[in-house]
Amino acid sequence: MKRKAAALFLALTMAVVSIAGCGSREEAKKGQKEVIQEEQETAEKAKSESEENSEPVDMNITALKGPTAMGMVQFMDQAEQGALTDENYHFSISASADEVTPKLVQGKTDVAAVPANLASVLYNKTNGQVQVLAVNTLGVLYLVENGNSVQSAADLKGKTIYASGKGSTPEYALDYILRQNNIDPEKDVTIEWKSEHSECVAAILTGENSIAMLPQPFVTTVQTKNPSIRIALDLTEEWEKVQEKEEKKSSMITGVVVVRTDFVKENPEAVEHFLEHYEDSVEYVNGNTEEAAQLVGKYDIVPPQIAQKALPECNIVYIDGEDMKEQLSGYLEVLKNQNPQAVGGVVPQDDFYYTE
Repeated sequence: MKRKAAALFLALTMAVVSIAGCGSREEAKKGQKEVIQEEQETAEKAKSESEENSEPVDMNITALKGPTAMGMVQFMDQAEQGALTDENYHFSISASADEVTPKLVQGKTDVAAVPANLASVLYNKTNGQVQVLAVNTLGVLYLVENGNSVQSAADLKGKTIYASGKGSTPEYALDYILRQNNIDPEKDVTIEWKSEHSECVAAILTGENSIAMLPQPFVTTVQTKNPSIRIALDLTEEWEKVQEKEEKKSSMITGVVVVRTDFVKENPEAVEHFLEHYEDSVEYVNGNTEEAAQLVGKYDIVPPQIAQKALPECNIVYIDGEDMKEQLSGYLEVLKNQNPQAVGGVVPQDDFYYTE
């Protein structure tokens, strides 16, 4: 009987100890969860306070008069109306890439839209002082003719072509396509380089059987002024034809957005804010042609009626991160293999691509 009582007492004691142990573990777990929750709340509060207390950064942004500026119009309008308060955005529009380059180098602009190859040239010439944020336009180049003599790339032999963009994507894209069709750009054709696309428009309007290389929306502009002017060749299609035989294919990338490397280092949050607004703007422009065309007219890029016709053909995009890196590096490699000068000597290293 005593042994049974002792056994019962021992069992009860162990049960109590066990229950107490479970309670302690539960309390420990509960305490640990509370600590984690408090730490998370503290971190979130600190982040919120940091964002509230941080001063907006002045950001100078330069776009080119054409598709790159057209993709930014909603962004520009929101900044002008005071709808964006995270940073102080200041926009300007330039007629040619030649006007943009010195602004970047001298630090007078922080973010700029430039031809794709020019971004690579700037990276190499400034020892990595620019980075690419995103691709903003794919192939929008066309050869238009005030006549009917050009039906294929081979027909360009012996012709005179008015063009703008010497030293940047238009020149090297045309050069590549001509050479791939056994036409020597220096001997078999005459290319008259103009400082702006508007000068090419004026030249083709006054010359019978004349040919000009133009991007959108200038193609629509010239066809509105003279409906008999036709698209003779779509250079994107011609690029793809010669790329068919290549093992590693690339797309023709017309324009990109770059940023000064020092600006990224000093203002990483501001750059992220810029990219968010820019992506939203591109999405808006591509999805709201009529409304976007009015904004394009407001900023004197092209008249609204022309913008409305041209926007669906402008191939305005927003490609960032690893996709941007893959597509752009492939395109630059094609240009480098043909003419190293087109990319500033060598294809840029990985730090050229902003992939945060």
